[in-house]
Amino acid sequence: MKRTPWLTLLAAATLAACDRATPEQQIVNDAAAALGGRARILAVKTIVIEGKGTSYSVGSDRLIDTNSRIYDVAGYKYAIDVAGRRALSEQTRTPKTPNFSGQAPVKQVQGIDGDVAYNVGASGNATRVRNKVTVNARRADIYHHPLTSVRAALDPAAKIANLRTLGNETIVDVTTADEVSMTLAIDSTTKLPTRVVSMTASDTILGDVAAETSFAEYEDVSGLRLPVHFTSKVDKFKDTDIRVTKQTVDGDVGNLAAPAAAASAPASEAPPPPVTMTVEEVAKGIWFLAGQTHHSVLVEFGDHLTLIEAPNEPRALAAFAKAKELRPDKPLTVVVNTHHHFDHSAGVRAAVSEGLTVITHKSNVAFYEEAVRRPHTLIPDALAKNPSPKPLKIVALDDEMVLKDDTRTIVLYRILDNSHADNNLMVYFPKERLLTQADIFMPRDPRTLGYAPWVDNLLENIKMHHLQIDRMMPLHGKIVPYSEFLKVAKDGFDRSIVPEAPPYRFTAPS
Repeated sequence: MKRTPWLTLLAAATLAACDRATPEQQIVNDAAAALGGRARILAVKTIVIEGKGTSYSVGSDRLIDTNSRIYDVAGYKYAIDVAGRRALSEQTRTPKTPNFSGQAPVKQVQGIDGDVAYNVGASGNATRVRNKVTVNARRADIYHHPLTSVRAALDPAAKIANLRTLGNETIVDVTTADEVSMTLAIDSTTKLPTRVVSMTASDTILGDVAAETSFAEYEDVSGLRLPVHFTSKVDKFKDTDIRVTKQTVDGDVGNLAAPAAAASAPASEAPPPPVTMTVEEVAKGIWFLAGQTHHSVLVEFGDHLTLIEAPNEPRALAAFAKAKELRPDKPLTVVVNTHHHFDHSAGVRAAVSEGLTVITHKSNVAFYEEAVRRPHTLIPDALAKNPSPKPLKIVALDDEMVLKDDTRTIVLYRILDNSHADNNLMVYFPKERLLTQADIFMPRDPRTLGYAPWVDNLLENIKMHHLQIDRMMPLHGKIVPYSEFLKVAKDGFDRSIVPEAPPYRFTAPS
């Protein structure tokens, strides 16, 4: 049958409309063209990024918003099997500032093969990572590169939505064919990708976090435009800064399949280990709640109880329960937080869920106020499950605070000039001649191996306040006589372990 001209024109118009890209698709098409073209991108099988740089101590710096504790990163290598959804990362981190276990380099090898995430230890043995959030984060990491993210967005099975602009960036949300969600930002002028963001979760006080990788300084590599500078953040916290020294497209990446030991291991998450909590009444109405690595101290006042340190949620909840068991007739009303480091502040939200008042240094107040409002949907915590009907009750101190009633006196001091944490508190019991602190002196804690870079500083603070001490009651390690602390302070630590560390200096306030 002969087709009439107007029917031919209608069919052509319909086909053209079907082929016309949506605005979201056009953004991805433009990025593909800027990177080297759709055909070139889709032809890539593997990519290897090698380099060096710096990484930072997210959640364990001097203050919550500083980046003074750093690691040198050497031997950085990230190999990706683009189509096979496999990747292997290697790097060696060396602390450049005092660290708990000395300054020895540590090699980290981590892989992902489909849904199998694994770590390779120093012995070469691979162990499967069974935490679902970590598995999903590593699956998303594959797309934290301009080539892999744009390639995934070009897939007809991908979903692209929510086109928007922010400054000089055009942004779209992408759900890949393998159900990884990410946000892709494109430079509105050059059309080159500027960053990729994916959501993950932390079991610390942060909860749901954005993992972001930014790209800069593009260069020509095997017919593609690829960046040589990668920076990453966890939420708003700087994580790594890597400068590429070599990039190889379609080179030999070796075998990126998960090792048999990891692939055959159970995939389901193991239940968390039970909280081990021992109770020692150090003095009348003072209990040392120990066990595992992080401890707390429960203190009895005339009409209430105070807990020093809620380090993480499981231990915090166990300590709350223990307080009710030890003194069922007195409510626990206060938690003293020694410092902001995530392994000592993760229980703050649990305290808020119980309606407790939090005492902390003034530098932490804004962070904790924000932290209690943060979503914890991927790993729901006590506060997410039991939102407190009352607002956060927080009491801030500067350099000193006294907590007392007719039965008890304790004094909180900020440990001045401390390079581990600028807001760390020590707690003094004048009548009992006890001192409690976290992270500075950790007697017989196997993590320290005799390495104690901050004991000089603690001793100077003790002297400045003329404290009379019989026993040290640390939040890591065991209770020891004060004489053992003095011996460690006298012997010092082996400065050959950290030769680049400057000599310790203490400046007492005028």
